[in-house]
Amino acid sequence: MIHPVAVIGAGPFGLSTAAHLRARGIPVRVFGEPMVSWRDHMPAGMLLKSTPAASSIDTPQRGHTLADYCDAAGVPRLVTDEDIIPVETFIGYGEWFQQKLVPGLERVRVVSVDRGQGGGFELKLDSGELFTARAVVVATGLSGLAHLPPELATAAADGPTPTGPLSHSSQHHDLSRFSGRDLLVVGAGQSALETAVLAAEAGARVRVVSRGRGRVAFGAPPWKQPRLRPESPFGRAWSLWALSYYPHPYRFLPARTRHYLVRRVLGPLGAWWLRDRFEGRVQLQEIARLVRASAPHGGPSLTVLTHTGRTVELHGDHVIAATGYRVDIAAMDFLAHELRTELAVSRGTPKLGAGYVSSVPGLYFTGLPAAASYGPVMRFVCGTQFASPRLVRHLAAAHG
Repeated sequence: MIHPVAVIGAGPFGLSTAAHLRARGIPVRVFGEPMVSWRDHMPAGMLLKSTPAASSIDTPQRGHTLADYCDAAGVPRLVTDEDIIPVETFIGYGEWFQQKLVPGLERVRVVSVDRGQGGGFELKLDSGELFTARAVVVATGLSGLAHLPPELATAAADGPTPTGPLSHSSQHHDLSRFSGRDLLVVGAGQSALETAVLAAEAGARVRVVSRGRGRVAFGAPPWKQPRLRPESPFGRAWSLWALSYYPHPYRFLPARTRHYLVRRVLGPLGAWWLRDRFEGRVQLQEIARLVRASAPHGGPSLTVLTHTGRTVELHGDHVIAATGYRVDIAAMDFLAHELRTELAVSRGTPKLGAGYVSSVPGLYFTGLPAAASYGPVMRFVCGTQFASPRLVRHLAAAHG
């Protein structure tokens, strides 16, 4: 009996991997809700920071780009660097891609993955079904990886919640709930700045709390970028071009360098089109350091150290931590404890070899968990163009 490959996750990386497997005639079962992170954990009205050129999900079949979806759905065509993608359009594109190329998607949750008795892996679904897969591809995206710095965790003993004093930006789809309220947003990246803008436009009084001087910055519009540098999906720069099109040697860099570049390339930085909506509408509090957060009487406050050395209390009705995501194998509790302890990791992220395979043969990771091995391009949809064909080629050779 030929066991199928299991793909866990139905976001852009999971769908792209599944489409490549199907194109090779490799039996595959795909689990998850399509585009769930984008649909449930991004704010309504959000616009994508990435350009249309960086936002198509890779597949061997022609006719399934973002522009192709726009034509099929009868929505405005998005093709130039000046075109801005509404999140609702991108969600629609992902769901259309899934219906066309991954029609057998199973909307169930994988409860556990463990080694199979006769080789391969044994998976248990929340439906109660048990089955064996010859290989497993983890493509769970941002699920379970929301990062809360320890200085903020002191205000949320039971973790961040939308109805408590402090939440994470991934927990808000509708920011209109903050209309008429004082909101503190911690962070300096696109997530923080766009969350602040959308909340302010919905009627909230918003203050962004950002570490460092001049740390809130916005990218240059396409027409102001230098023309004598190579073009990449993220802008014109030699470094961005190399990271986009030549991630092969990235995993051979020193661990410290790899993790630094994943954090710092293209961020924290707001999109060029967000500046006009931010300035004059959102207050900015630049600080030297966040000391702690507390909520003694239900209303949260932040204790911060200013650049003049003063300790200041900032008060609001709610704090949103737009502090990003951090890969941690320990958070992927659907992987059996034995598998997690066997995996070679670097700062909580899996160490991946050629073809995105982990130190456990047959267990692959793609998307954000692969960024520490293959670079910042794995944080973006265009990373599917590099990852999916290579992962599937390796998998077919090793487990075909």
